[in-house]
Amino acid sequence: MHAWTLISFLFFTGLVALITWRITHRDDLSNTRGYFLAGRSLSFPLIAGSLLMTNLSTEQMVGLNGAAFSDGLSVMAWEVVAVVALVLLALFFLPRFLRSGIATVPQLLQERFGPTTQLICNVIFLVAYAVILLPIILYSGAVGLQGMLDLPVLTGIESSTTLLWLTVWGVGIIGAIYALFGGLRTVAVSDTINAIGLLVGGFLIVYLGLNAAGDGNGIAAGWQAIQQAQPERLNSLGRPDQQVPWPTLFTGVFLINLFYWSTNQQIIQRTFAARSLSEGQKGVLLTGFLKLLGPLYLVLPGIIAYQLYADEGIAGDQAYGYLVFHLLPPWLTGFFAAVMVGAILSSFNSALNSTTTLFSLGIYKGIFKKEASEQQVVNAGKTFGWVMAVAAMVIAPLLAGQDSLFDYLQTMNAIYFIPILAVVIVGLLTKRVPESAAIFGLVGGIVLIAAGYFVPPFNGILEITNQYHFVAGVFVVLVLGMLLIGKIAPRREAWVHEDVKAVDLTPWKGAVPVAIVLLILVFAIYFAFAG
Repeated sequence: MHAWTLISFLFFTGLVALITWRITHRDDLSNTRGYFLAGRSLSFPLIAGSLLMTNLSTEQMVGLNGAAFSDGLSVMAWEVVAVVALVLLALFFLPRFLRSGIATVPQLLQERFGPTTQLICNVIFLVAYAVILLPIILYSGAVGLQGMLDLPVLTGIESSTTLLWLTVWGVGIIGAIYALFGGLRTVAVSDTINAIGLLVGGFLIVYLGLNAAGDGNGIAAGWQAIQQAQPERLNSLGRPDQQVPWPTLFTGVFLINLFYWSTNQQIIQRTFAARSLSEGQKGVLLTGFLKLLGPLYLVLPGIIAYQLYADEGIAGDQAYGYLVFHLLPPWLTGFFAAVMVGAILSSFNSALNSTTTLFSLGIYKGIFKKEASEQQVVNAGKTFGWVMAVAAMVIAPLLAGQDSLFDYLQTMNAIYFIPILAVVIVGLLTKRVPESAAIFGLVGGIVLIAAGYFVPPFNGILEITNQYHFVAGVFVVLVLGMLLIGKIAPRREAWVHEDVKAVDLTPWKGAVPVAIVLLILVFAIYFAFAG
């Protein structure tokens, strides 16, 4: 059994690597445009595939299904509300980003506010990616693979700690090779190939799981059995005692989604590489339709796992790997594990590529060596990328023991998501708010949220309000504070958002109609499952 699993795993992993190499091996990676922005050549299928796969790593497959195992359908908020954020990215943010011709979000802040804001934002991103994002991707990937491949039996390693470290380092090294030797286009192509496999495998798990829940009588029987056994867990509106209470959909949950899809360097870097605004909008809105399917393979399997295995004592974050291992035949288990490795690599190498972009263009060339050649900038990025990869591989195993991996991820992300989002929005919507206001927003926001999370007596606020309401309150304080500073001490001259002619900014004619359809579908899904 394990031999077939391992053979199919190695075959499919190698196949993706071979196809990716065949497509991208002639790319010019000697300059920053080619390495960091894929030569601004991405079409909408590659943008959508890369956006989807960058998002769909194991912190989603393992973490969100684990949250569904614990709380049920209400955690679908992280998928469905994301569609609203994608609509705003397509219609509001992306035209402005492409007008500036930027490669990083901090570059936009430098253009709008000044070099100090750019430096602070760069440092925030780099620290957050090193300490939060990259380690969580590796840790969740290792946990998922251990369950799917039954690695303790396959390897004969009995120590869970040793196995965790070895799995993290194996995945981390492969991901670093992809990201640091291939550039953004390699990431985008491998993402798109893996996206197809992940969707096929994800829906196959749902089919087999529902069939098992229905005692082999088909998916309709399985769904009916779940409805009868867990009616209270199929409510789209979360209760106050759950991870996503329904009022938070309009406060912190919405704002975290908005940052993630519109301002998070790891995600939107592939939209910066769009060959035109029209292609970028098509790719973003196609991603929106794919995200509407997200609850089927990112939430429903967790509910199915609860139906089948709730009495077997497994933890939430073990549920998805346990489900895959018990439902799929050995050769398909290997295929799906290979796709999952692709998902892990996708998020890891996307974050790593974004990290090298931030460091190379924002800090190395911006501060340390302003006269650096294109090749020197690329080489500096690769070196720094290896440093970040090693740091992430060291930190990742230390995350073991979290009750809910996905809840932990969103909690930690809010520390830097909210301040950066506030500064970007104020920057784009105003003309005279000065750099001092942006510095207040970035530094003050992190201090306020960190104090509310960790520092007594300030953390007592979380005893009287939900954490997502709290971070939304901080967002409002930051925006009002920046606007007040803009009134008291405005810029001498109004900021002019110039078009640098990086790409064609003609919008897609179908963008607004498609966006309206997406928003209607979001409300319809919530209404259909509101209990």
